[in-house]
Amino acid sequence: MTIESMNHFTVLSSNLEKTKSFYIDLLGLTDGYRPPMASAGTWLYAKDKNHSILHIMAGRTMPEHAPGVIDHMAFTATGLQSVINTLKQQGISYTLNRMPELGIWQLFCYDPDGAKVELDFAADEPTPVE
Repeated sequence: MTIESMNHFTVLSSNLEKTKSFYIDLLGLTDGYRPPMASAGTWLYAKDKNHSILHIMAGRTMPEHAPGVIDHMAFTATGLQSVINTLKQQGISYTLNRMPELGIWQLFCYDPDGAKVELDFAADEPTPVE
């Protein structure tokens, strides 16, 4: 067997519309095709409209203790200042690290249900006004 790429992440949501808004309005993913399923949810897409990268599932009881050991999900992004402005407008806290040795800015924040999200921006993006 050979792994070819990451297919998608799935996050659980206690409020589907609020979680969709975070990933669509804040991070710029787009809502797309999701096959008929018994559970509520949505599939989100980035540039490749043929491949969903994030599945949101709602209508399930949120686990008391989160299963597994995944720490966070990371996306490559553009528009660092715009993202910071939007996070501030929405009252969402974040941390920003410049990683010149990796050629990136790393921004960390949390979705409405506490999933840790990393956004990686090119190091040549202008230093943001925080």
